Order: sequence, then structure tokens, then C-alpha cells
Amino acid sequence: MTTDEYDAGPKLEKLTENLAKVEALSERLMGALARYKPHDPSLNGPSQEVFMKAAQAYLAAMMQNPAKVLEHQVGYWTKSLKHYIEAQQALATGEFKAPADPGPKDRRFANPLWETHPAFNYLKQQYLINSDAVSTAIADMEGIEPGERQRVEYFTKQIVDMLSPTNFLGTNPDALEKAIATDGESLVKGLENLISDIEANNGELLVTLADREAFEIGRNIATTPGSVVFRNRMLELIQYAPTTETVHATPLLIFPPWINKFYVMDLKPQNSLIKWIVDQGFTLFVVSWVNPDAGYADVGMDDYIREGYLTAMAEVRRITGEKQINCVGYCIAGTTLGLTLAHLERAGDPSVKSATFFTTLADFSDPGEVGVFLNDDFVDGIQRQSESDGILSRFFMSRTFSFLRSNDLIYTPAIKSYMLGETPPAFDLLYWNGDGTNLPAKMAIEYLRGLCQQDGFAKGEFPVFGKPVSLEGVKVPLCAIACETDHIAHWKGSFNSVRQMGSDDKTFILSQSGHIAGIINPPSKGKYGHYTNDGPMAAPEDWLAGATFHQGSWWPRWGAWLAGRSGGQVKARIPGDSGVPVLCPAPGTYVLPKPSH
Repeated sequence: MTTDEYDAGPKLEKLTENLAKVEALSERLMGALARYKPHDPSLNGPSQEVFMKAAQAYLAAMMQNPAKVLEHQVGYWTKSLKHYIEAQQALATGEFKAPADPGPKDRRFANPLWETHPAFNYLKQQYLINSDAVSTAIADMEGIEPGERQRVEYFTKQIVDMLSPTNFLGTNPDALEKAIATDGESLVKGLENLISDIEANNGELLVTLADREAFEIGRNIATTPGSVVFRNRMLELIQYAPTTETVHATPLLIFPPWINKFYVMDLKPQNSLIKWIVDQGFTLFVVSWVNPDAGYADVGMDDYIREGYLTAMAEVRRITGEKQINCVGYCIAGTTLGLTLAHLERAGDPSVKSATFFTTLADFSDPGEVGVFLNDDFVDGIQRQSESDGILSRFFMSRTFSFLRSNDLIYTPAIKSYMLGETPPAFDLLYWNGDGTNLPAKMAIEYLRGLCQQDGFAKGEFPVFGKPVSLEGVKVPLCAIACETDHIAHWKGSFNSVRQMGSDDKTFILSQSGHIAGIINPPSKGKYGHYTNDGPMAAPEDWLAGATFHQGSWWPRWGAWLAGRSGGQVKARIPGDSGVPVLCPAPGTYVLPKPSH
């Protein structure tokens, strides 16, 4: 008996054993899928009207300009046929090789077999040729309204990305190689990962991006020392312990978005914005929002402003004894901070000394990429579902935001987890990304209808406590930080929002990178730079053309801006020293995962 024959038996036995495990796991998979609760179908994708309009535009183009359509088709046929002939010629030489592959590099096709193996190379090149043909046809459509064009382009790209051969086991060489190398064990682990994700989301599929067991809030994530000094049904207010003997007199209060949890600003000491602010000598308070359930169904924007913003501001003033405070609002919390400031201006209340906006949209006339999800086909579905459930579930929001970067946040993680059987990485940012919160039904619809769809704040029509407020009403000194490649709050929209605000003292900073990495960018990393321009805020393109680029983080620049508006030095304030009792240590209780039932 040869060595190969000796090895083949145990390997075949192991493979057979693993395939049997796959069959057994299939029963568990059926059980997990049975927990699926049907939801409004409008949440799954755009209405067919989007694609009907695209089809009508394409048909009109065929009738009005058939030469252009034929040019597209002939170009596509030529590329496909040429590639087929080249593949045949390569094989006719008697060598098992692929034809030359001059196309652009695509990190989805990093495995060498995509270039060297004739079958895999043929699949890859044909997919890329097809993708290019579809993209060109969509880009050249005429007679379609710009907003509809954006939606057609976006959702067509989603379909094209979904159909990549890397997303299917039989045409993914990485997955096939690992399945063979592990005698099928990678497929068993992958199926276990898939089932676990479906079980964790009650029958829905949402790929886990980070190892759930690697982090514990308060132990190795969100660890900056501090105390909860106030709590109501909307929030816990955290006061952080000072690290300097003296601090600026004016305290700082940060409002994070309540779509996610605040600790993105406190992932670990090396990149913690919260720790950095404290180390600069500021008395820092941060709001930790409640994760609402159906009992919060009737909580609206007014409730967030009254019981959230105004209450937190009052508590910070009471604890510190200061008449004025500085505030920060991040994303949706920045939008709502703007509404609050306009209300305070109307009421003649000078409580806020200055405001900082992180990646904030207040003018939604051009909402950017997220605009594809703001048409009635989606929002009507969200309204029906949230009114039924009492909340807009974190599941739907997480899935929607993931589709803005589907290759990075859906397909690549799914391939690694389900096809390769890998454990998700111990990555703090991705752990946070998967730790979302729900939105109250009333608040979600008020935000989507009144602010996003109707652009009520920019038009001066959105009501706060029954009376409309406008961007012109935001008159405090302000600093706004936007991010160059932000998929959620695009920087030009942030710029235009700030430009319309009524303040005479505006500073705009454009950071490199995206919605999170552009903000959580500590000076120690020396990674992403930023742009500034002291000139007038006219068109965003003109502002950027005349801007100065600075290497490194914007944090020190903002820190200096904030220090200039934070008064002189006073003895450092310690949580509890004002007589207000400490309720529990930071990061508090609202940020913790809810127990499963």
C-alpha cells in the first residue's frame, strides 16, 4: 500500500464525518429559520417602480437613439467574444492556463487562481465585463429624473455586487481550497456561524462582524473612569473623572446619536476621544441614551429635546454651578442639538456657550447616499412596521447602513464566516457597530418625514414644542467637523447645513476618511489629515479648492478652539463632590446589552 493510499482512507472518513455534521446542522438551521417573524416587505428593497422607470428610460433610449444602444451591445458582445476566443487559444496551446488578464485589480479576486486558473479566470473576467456593461447602460440613461437615477444606479450596483462569483461556494476558490484542506471542517464551522447569526436575530440573517465574546462593556471597552450622576427614562448622564489638577471652567456635554451607543468614543484608551478630552483639562459629561422598547412608542423628537437635551443641560449646570456650557452633537444628535439651539435662541435662553457638530446633516435637500432609502416606498414600510412594533428595530437600521458598504460590511464578512468557517475578528469598532439600538416609532417617523423627506429644519417649518424653528436660529459660536468619504452624512450636505446657520462665528473642518474613522482619529495614529479654510462659506467645492491640508488628527485644532471658549482654570471637579449623588460607575446601565428572553 502506498503512502497516498494509506492517507486517503482517514481523509475520506473525516470528510464523510463532516458532511454528516452538515446534514445534522441543516435541521438546526430549519429550526432557526422557523423563528422568522414576517415584516413589511417594503423594508426588503425598493418598490418595483424604481426598476420600471429604468426600463422605461432604456426603452425610450432604444426608440429615440437606437445607434447608442447598439453601440453598447456591440461593445459588450465584442469584449465577451474576444475574451472567449483568448481563453480558447490559451487552452489550445496544450497548457492549462488563462489568457492575459489586463483588467483592473479588485480585492475580491485576490486569490492567484482568479488569474491563473482558466475556469476561475473566465468567470471573473466575464463577471467584470457584464458588470461594466450594466453600469455603462445605467450611466448613459437619458430622460430619468436625477433622484430616480441615483436610486437606479445604487440598487443596480447592489444586485451586481451580490452576483459576484466570490459570493457562491462553487465559484470561490478560497472556500473550495479550505474545504478540501480541512476535510470539510470549514464548511461545518461556517454553517454553525450562519445558524448562530440567524438564531441571534430571530430568524433574520445579519452577519456578525466581530467576536461577541471578545469584549465586555466596562471591562475592556468603554473603560474611561467616571460616574453616572443623573438618570431618567431617556438617558443616563455620565460625568468623567478628571486627570488634571485644574480644568476649564466651562463644562462640555456630548450628545451621541441614539441610533448607536456612545462608547464609539471610548473603545480603548489609545483611541478614546472621551479620555483625550478629559486629559486636555475639560470637565466632560456624556449622555448615554436608553435603548427603547415598545413602551417608548409614543416618544417623539420633543421628548428627546425636553427630557434629553434640556434636562441634561440643566443637570450639568446644576452640578458644576456654571451658567453656560459647551455642547457637542454627533450625527442625528447634532441635528437635534441644532433644533434645541434654535429653540433656546427663540426663548432667549443663553445656556449654551458654543456648539460642535460631528458629521451632522440639518439641510436634507441633498441627503447623499442615504437618500436612496428616503423615498416613500421605504419610509411607508418603516412607518407601518414601527407603528406595529412600537419601535423601529435596530435590525433594520443596521442592515440598511451595512448596504451602504455592502462588500465591506456584508459579503466579505459573510464569505469569511460562512464559507471559510472563520471566527469573526476581535475588532472593537465592529463589535460596537453590531451593538445597535432601537428607535421609538413616533420619533423615527417624525425624523424621517419632517426632517429628511420634508427638509423641515432648513425650510424653517419643523416644530419644536409646537413652534417652527430654522437653521437661522442657531446663533452660538460653532465648529463643525465633517468627513470626506462619509456614506451617512456626506460632507457637502454638512457644509451646506452649517453655511445656513445664523452664527457669526463658524469654523468648518473636513477630516479625511468616513463617518466613524474620520471622527475617531487620535493624534497618536498620525493617520488621517484634515482641511481648513478661513475664507467665506460659499459653495463646498470652492471652499475645498481653497482649503489648506493639515497632516494628522483634527482633535488638537478643535481642542484649541474649544479651550478658547471654555473660560479660565478652576479646581478639577470630581463626580459627587457637588453634593449630587453618584448612581453607579461609568459606563452605566443603559449601555449594557439587554437580557434575552
